[in-house]
Amino acid sequence: MKIFSIWLGNVHLALTMKQEVVGNDLNADHKNLVIITGANQGGKSTFLRSIGLAQMMMQCGLFVPAESFCANVCDGLFTHYKREEDATMKSGKLDEELCRMSEIVDHLTPNSLLLFNESFAATNEREGSEIARQIICALLEKGIKVFFVTHLYEFAHNFYEKKMGNAIFLRAERQRDGGRTFKLMEGEPLKTSYGEDLYYKIFGADNG
Repeated sequence: MKIFSIWLGNVHLALTMKQEVVGNDLNADHKNLVIITGANQGGKSTFLRSIGLAQMMMQCGLFVPAESFCANVCDGLFTHYKREEDATMKSGKLDEELCRMSEIVDHLTPNSLLLFNESFAATNEREGSEIARQIICALLEKGIKVFFVTHLYEFAHNFYEKKMGNAIFLRAERQRDGGRTFKLMEGEPLKTSYGEDLYYKIFGADNG
């Protein structure tokens, strides 16, 4: 996979907020797997959307919201995002996720790009991590390029320990005081996503 960007921003945020947004750099040349972890509300999902939007805009011949952007042309761009519980109760969340994954696989080609956002977290950590690991390994074997935002530490750490030359690990930055910069840096996955920061922000530190 060839993808390199300098200050890549989210065009949707730029248009709706009508103010300057935080951009991120990425050098994922010759990388087929990008795993993104880190603090809650740290900009992970926003960055993932930025990648997808930039890829689509580039392939449509449009300007990309970045100072510099270079990527290979993909045969298909697919997304697998978590969804809310089925209100009709016809199926559980994990069952629904796996069914959607099966449908996506039927349309994949070796030169596709697949974006995952907190997928397979509807079960426990061990099972979710193992499901994600097996799916990602199969996709990589077929030449599929994968971006994966996740809170599944076991899954992310397993790939990190393999020291794969075709993988890169990004982590949403968190300041010492719990502040979010919305910048993503290369780094080892951590066991925590700092969910307590959100708790204190909503309920106050006195309730801790």
